[in-house]
Amino acid sequence: MSALKEFLTTFKKVPVTMKEMFQSNPNRFTEFSHVLKLAHGNILLDYSKNLIDTESFNKLIKLAKDSNVEKMRDAMFSGEKINFTEDRAVLHVALRNRSNTPIFVDGKDVMPGVNAVLAHMKEFCERVRSGTWKGYTGKTITDVVNIGIGGSDLGPVMATECLRPYASHIKVHFVSNIDGTHIAETLKKLNPETTLFIIASKTFTTIETMTNSESAKAWFLEHAKDPSHVAKHFVALSTNAKEVKKFGIAEENMFEFWDWVGGRYSLWSAIGLSIALYIGDIASPVTPPDTCNATIHSTLHRQPDVATAPQMSQVGKCQPSLLYTRRHFIYDASTG
Repeated sequence: MSALKEFLTTFKKVPVTMKEMFQSNPNRFTEFSHVLKLAHGNILLDYSKNLIDTESFNKLIKLAKDSNVEKMRDAMFSGEKINFTEDRAVLHVALRNRSNTPIFVDGKDVMPGVNAVLAHMKEFCERVRSGTWKGYTGKTITDVVNIGIGGSDLGPVMATECLRPYASHIKVHFVSNIDGTHIAETLKKLNPETTLFIIASKTFTTIETMTNSESAKAWFLEHAKDPSHVAKHFVALSTNAKEVKKFGIAEENMFEFWDWVGGRYSLWSAIGLSIALYIGDIASPVTPPDTCNATIHSTLHRQPDVATAPQMSQVGKCQPSLLYTRRHFIYDASTG
């Protein structure tokens, strides 16, 4: 019998209520939980409330081993091109590699480039947040508009919503819909003298993003008049320096990211610039108290654990997916 069939067969015997499971095993919480000891506080991973018992747990670990999960994990961390459909590495882990252990792609260590972009982000954010960066009339920035779609929008939106209690004085807005109403309604409440636009497009040719960006630029120039002022109010998250310059953005205000960063993880790259402006220093591994350390620190410290931890500590993630079970999230709508 295959490891998968063994697991599924065993799982069918698992009691379907939490009450039964805890009654049959008084030590269930201890056995099915894991504490991550971090520099800024601990995080409890409690998977005792999942429909799994000791026998099915062991079968699940066996399935992971038979499926070479650890080997595949190591391949990802070592820079192998495990994205075989596009022949690319999958290295969002490099963006969170604060140990600076070399990570190679095609024989080149990507860490110097990663650190350069993160340092650039940090320097820029400090200037904007401190008021050193001025708009074309000499006023400081109060609002940031992120224009992007997909991974250039969803991750930053999620992070800024979740970490709203850590927000600074800068307000962040997100525009992704090609429908002109979205950009129009956003601009209606903004002052061009104090607004900064972030255009997030790797190629700088994405139709939806560039259409909205041109609309934002036209709105801005209605007030600023002089095209040279664009450089003070628009920055680019891109690798196409030629198109960025053509738009009117200074090349030093272009933040690079790489094809080995998937959209769902891109918030750790330059795509996270809006997050950093909103809640603090996303680039530094040692962040001051008023920044988004809850997310940054937990992930930075969690990553080495993922790279070396036994598979049993990962079970809380894989079990619901493997069984195609529905996951439900509790959210208090009153918090916004």
